Amino acid sequence: MSFVDYLVPVSVFAVAVVLGLGLLNMMRGGDSNTSQKLMRARVLLQFVAVIVIMGVIYVTGR
Repeated sequence: MSFVDYLVPVSVFAVAVVLGLGLLNMMRGGDSNTSQKLMRARVLLQFVAVIVIMGVIYVTGR
C-alpha cells in the first residue's frame, strides 16, 4: 500500500476523534468555549478530509 492509501482513513479517523471529543464534552456539561473550539476543529478537519478524498480520487483515477 502506498502513502495515498492511508490518507483517507487517517483524515476520516481524525474527524471522528474530534467529533467524539465534542460529544463527550457536551455530555459532561463541559465548557462551552471548548465545545466551540472542537466544533471549529471538526469543520476544518471535514474540509481537509473532503479535499483529501477528492485529491485521492483525482490521483488514482477512480
